[in-house]
Amino acid sequence: MTVKRDYDQVEEITIGTRGSALALWQAHKVRDELVKIRQGLVVNIKIIKTSGDWKPEDGEVRLEALEGGKAQFAKEIEEAMLAGQIDIAVHSMKDMETELPDSLVIPYMLPREDVRDAFLSDIAQNIDDLPEGSVVGTASVRRQAFVLKRRPDLKIVPFRGNVQTRIGKLRDGQVDATFLACAGLNRLELSHEISAVVPTDVMLPSVGQGAIGIEMRESDLVRLPYISQISCEETVLKVTAERAALNALGGSCHTPVGVLSTLDNGKMSLVVEVVSPDGENSWREEQSDEVTSVDDAQRLGRAVGKALVGHVPKDIL
Repeated sequence: MTVKRDYDQVEEITIGTRGSALALWQAHKVRDELVKIRQGLVVNIKIIKTSGDWKPEDGEVRLEALEGGKAQFAKEIEEAMLAGQIDIAVHSMKDMETELPDSLVIPYMLPREDVRDAFLSDIAQNIDDLPEGSVVGTASVRRQAFVLKRRPDLKIVPFRGNVQTRIGKLRDGQVDATFLACAGLNRLELSHEISAVVPTDVMLPSVGQGAIGIEMRESDLVRLPYISQISCEETVLKVTAERAALNALGGSCHTPVGVLSTLDNGKMSLVVEVVSPDGENSWREEQSDEVTSVDDAQRLGRAVGKALVGHVPKDIL
């Protein structure tokens, strides 16, 4: 339980997180960074089981087929925060819906890792090397769409579980290949499992991929100002633009959309591509603008999303 103290004398906070190895790595990373900049701070970590956590009885179904989709990765954690049981939550930004519960915000993010996807296989070095008809396991509609766009002959099957579970299923021969985020593999020191890093011209990353976000009550921005010291402004701006584009599209984190944002000397370029789940059709938009604030990033993201929304069939979004 968080110890209630004066706003300027907060010496103990509690982080809420899922219990997977990657989620715990992220929570411990935030804790380590906070104690570096706040001497004497006590940071507790509270594991919260969420509806989105994979269970064998769920079977190999896509996450969006379950009630709530990826929103279930955060639901119980956000409820704990609203109830005052935790002070902040640490999330993979690619798992977060663009609409947050009232009074909650994600103002801070750690420096972003590699945004690209990783190809894993025991029979091929990359997507193009897979034999015709090979079975690819993925729970991501985005990855399915981009794979079928390039290799319509491949068979896609649902493939769930945490990082280690999916690697184990691959090694057991349940599928011929799968994809994971480079960021997660790098953080868990599993980059040796990667057969190839997928170029962004083959598969655009997910919105927010590689970024770790810190969610908190808006009312606590004043109470916990020191958290801003571990945040990366460039990451916040890029992810903000990506999420704004997805929001303008009316999509969610299980919409088959890939993004790529770059920021150089205050100028951001944002590419967004929506691909039909069967890979047969795609719609792409790219715009650039000066971005030096969150408002600028939101403006660019909305512009790119709105430019696409009239062209993409609503059932795909």
